[in-house]
Amino acid sequence: MADEDRGTRGDTGGGITGMAGQGWLAHIIRFIVAAIVLMVVSFITPGFTGLSFWHALLAAVLIAAIGFGLETLFGRNISPYARGGVGFVVSAVIFYVLQFMIPGLRVTVLGALIAAAIVGIIDMFVPTGVR
Repeated sequence: MADEDRGTRGDTGGGITGMAGQGWLAHIIRFIVAAIVLMVVSFITPGFTGLSFWHALLAAVLIAAIGFGLETLFGRNISPYARGGVGFVVSAVIFYVLQFMIPGLRVTVLGALIAAAIVGIIDMFVPTGVR
């Protein structure tokens, strides 16, 4: 029983301590993959203007920061990376709000909804979230 209470249950860790345990290179690669996914999404989604690599990288960082803030305030189920309707709606809202933070980015409401759906599908196969 004492061994079970010492944290040997295989927890992967979360937050800042989990990030440090995984290594910074892994997070840099995740942000680059997320930026590439956002560039592809912006190219194929109507109502979502094309992103340069640097703007897509900035968007990936902002999405991670906003997602972390929302998880801190409302719990893990509100995250853009949470599966289900709440995560979908939060993702769409984040995509729409990003246009006010990234110069040159324009997103319609329909474009944000389509982008959230595409990113959700892609995230099932290529996880892009820093969790």
